[in-house]
Amino acid sequence: MNITGHEAEKLKDPTGILTGDRYEFLIDIEIPEDDEMHMENGVFIKAIVAVDDNGTRIVQYHLYENTTNTLLDFELEEEELAMVKEYCIKQLDNGVF
Repeated sequence: MNITGHEAEKLKDPTGILTGDRYEFLIDIEIPEDDEMHMENGVFIKAIVAVDDNGTRIVQYHLYENTTNTLLDFELEEEELAMVKEYCIKQLDNGVF
């Protein structure tokens, strides 16, 4: 898996219930053709990242097919999820917002 780009947005909590900040990342990825997650039209990850007193973490993520935005029934492996988390942290540290 290779991360090729992203879009990100800071989410608003109108209720004030959540502590810290939440961000939504739409992360474009390349998946090798021999991987079961490979899709002809490509795949992206939609991740919700929380930043609070407990640090930065991915609180939720899903994989989608690019063209149809169809939710895919796959999970990332631990090292892939760690790569996505590291990528998001780097973007936040670089002042994406």
